[in-house]
Amino acid sequence: MKGVAKLSNGPGDVELIDLPEPEILPGHAIVAVRATGICGTDLHILKGEYKVTPPVVIGHEVCGLVSEIGEGVDRSWLGKRVVLETFFDTCRQCRYCRGGRPNLCSSRRSIGTHVNGGMAPWVQVPVSNLHEVPDWLSDYGASLAEPLACVCNAVFAYGCAIAPSDNVLVIGPGAIGAVAAQVAKACGASVVARGTSSDRGRLDLLQSIGFDCSVAGETALPPDSFDVVIECSGNGHGQADALKALRKGGRLLQVGLFGKNIDVDFDAVCRKELVVTSGFASTPASWLQTMALIEKRNVDLDVLVTEAGSLENWNHLFDSAMAQKGMKYIIDPRLGSAN
Repeated sequence: MKGVAKLSNGPGDVELIDLPEPEILPGHAIVAVRATGICGTDLHILKGEYKVTPPVVIGHEVCGLVSEIGEGVDRSWLGKRVVLETFFDTCRQCRYCRGGRPNLCSSRRSIGTHVNGGMAPWVQVPVSNLHEVPDWLSDYGASLAEPLACVCNAVFAYGCAIAPSDNVLVIGPGAIGAVAAQVAKACGASVVARGTSSDRGRLDLLQSIGFDCSVAGETALPPDSFDVVIECSGNGHGQADALKALRKGGRLLQVGLFGKNIDVDFDAVCRKELVVTSGFASTPASWLQTMALIEKRNVDLDVLVTEAGSLENWNHLFDSAMAQKGMKYIIDPRLGSAN
């Protein structure tokens, strides 16, 4: 089979390469990949801003069919359409693993960074990583379950869930921001999405599904006016706007990764007594919250899919994702001939 792999750390060095098919392990499942979303982390990997264990097939936002199971796995999983938690293994012994936060385990290895991920026809994960997908959700939409789980980890961690009375600002209207806006709305909050003039197409999409939107440089943010700001842009200007927009005692929820050091007016956190929380990747608890939101149809993931293409077309899809014009670009290994 073929897969899109990062061959070394540093800028570039991503290629479509020949790979052996995975050999099934006890307690694991091999999933025939139907859709893998291109994540901002994948773009950081391409640019050399996020270290991996090369050579490794990238991609961790996966939907597929269980095609093979290992020893000790319930046979009822065979043929089920699933989405995947991303951790391949953790130590299971540290305070973070025991506390339900394996995302913080120092020994954590994840698909797409440490072991082969979803930009290939097959991917192998522990069976405990599997979540069955409802029939009404498309393969492409289902691949956004993983970013939804990351957002749920950030929003609901530390007992800081968004309240129905909250005014929420989401900065950065990409796929993560669009998911975050929907989660905040599902909590009953009033939500405004904000981006730059280059985000106009994304903001139009969010407006079409019921969100108020504003454009930086065209509409001034009222200072000290939001209870919660979810910063998804990974941009220093967005972070600065977040600190200005929050009311005293408000909450900054940092989701976007910057990929570099930024200048932050951290005195504003002290002056306003802001609560700053974040979320890195997902947890078992956030996956349960994710699947509940999907089952209740509180989020629309299908509407966020911009384009899908084959493994051979990975370069175009990555370039499109890098240009930040659409929401979510999908690699579908069933398209083309890379199998």
